[in-house]
Amino acid sequence: MSRTIKDATVKRFYYPSHDHLKQPLHTFLMAYNFAKRLKTLKGLTPYKYRAQPERFNPAQHNVGLNA
Repeated sequence: MSRTIKDATVKRFYYPSHDHLKQPLHTFLMAYNFAKRLKTLKGLTPYKYRAQPERFNPAQHNVGLNA
């Protein structure tokens, strides 16, 4: 995911400061989450995948020891 973001924003355009990067980055992430269909999610967008409770289990994403 980091490479995808870098290729679409930082490597394509010049931003004089971090504040100038925030709006294009937010726009890219919204487009990616709501429009980009991914093969690993069986053709669903990340938003649609998370909207299906039987497929998304937040307990799998806990941070900590032995998580």
